[in-house]
Amino acid sequence: MNNIFKVAAVILAAMTAASCSNNKFNVEGQIANAGDSVLYFENVGLEGIQVLDSVKLSGDGNFAFSGDPTEAPEFYRLRIADQIINVSIDSTETVQIKAEYPGMAANYTVSGSDNCEKIRELTMKQMDLQAKAIAIQQNTALGVKVIGDSIQSLINIYKDDVMKNYIYKEPNKAYAYFALFQTIGQWLIFNPRTEKEDIRAFAAVATSWDTYYPHAERGQNLHNIAIEGMKNQRIVAAQNQDLEVDASKVSEAGVLDVALTDNKGQMRHLTDLKGQVVLLDFHIFAMDESPARILMLRELYNKYHAQGFEVYQVSLDPDEHFWKQQTAALPWVSVRDADGVNSQRLMLYNVQSIPDFFLIDRGNNIVTRAANIKDLEAEIKKLL
Repeated sequence: MNNIFKVAAVILAAMTAASCSNNKFNVEGQIANAGDSVLYFENVGLEGIQVLDSVKLSGDGNFAFSGDPTEAPEFYRLRIADQIINVSIDSTETVQIKAEYPGMAANYTVSGSDNCEKIRELTMKQMDLQAKAIAIQQNTALGVKVIGDSIQSLINIYKDDVMKNYIYKEPNKAYAYFALFQTIGQWLIFNPRTEKEDIRAFAAVATSWDTYYPHAERGQNLHNIAIEGMKNQRIVAAQNQDLEVDASKVSEAGVLDVALTDNKGQMRHLTDLKGQVVLLDFHIFAMDESPARILMLRELYNKYHAQGFEVYQVSLDPDEHFWKQQTAALPWVSVRDADGVNSQRLMLYNVQSIPDFFLIDRGNNIVTRAANIKDLEAEIKKLL
């Protein structure tokens, strides 16, 4: 009988261990030629780098680290001296890395995570960019201006590639976030403080993270960066027109502003609706399903407008006259984006198909988008 209890205890312990392991993420693998080196596993947080664990590698170079998953993607790195391999973790995945030391930062493979593979690709691209920039800088046959222009040209090509194939392709992914913070030397490749296109890239990822990870601190941080960049842009634009602008009066809302002319010829800012629950709707009235959609919105508007519900509807119709006819009797804010389906605003909000909508709370913060809403009325009531 005692033996039966012992076997049962062993089985229970094994099951418990398996259960615990299922609730962890794992980063494991092998680093060749690194015997006796100390391998650090570090969290790359918003507040800085924190060592989570370390191991002195034996001759075979095997290692294994684990940790608790977070609600949103998080970033970590493996480090020996100044050699670093960046990884991201999203859920309880197991990431396997094989590398060779020294030079492991440029000589490694990864499996088990598409995000980590994309981060590896971006790392290789960044290293190639850095090497080419250094080669140009060291070319004594070139003048200072030629060197500067040549390096800037390399950076522009790099940014176009990364924006198209990494950031805008899947802005909700960890690798899109990682791409925003790559550097050349000590400088950010994407400069959200002064470059308009770079601000758009930060904004696109911020909006996407709002949707997929609504309470993530990193998403809010991206919003703050994008909004600060837009503030700077407005201040510079005002200064270029010999106007004075009070930076404190530039909107610091948690939503990216949309400013368009409504069907009565008035400029309407999305952020002016702060204090109300807003449905930001991207719409095309020429679509077959438009009448049914407008009826649905009318019902919600009539029901909840008195409680603080508003609709800010952005039409993407190419025919302005047709749009004015369709919106003449609508009670909510109706604006039109003349750029239509090519609008940068669709990119900023990561709109992949029309119609699409977002819910914004009274504090001007995006709460969720259409894809994540099962019962729109219930979501509106919750925010009111």
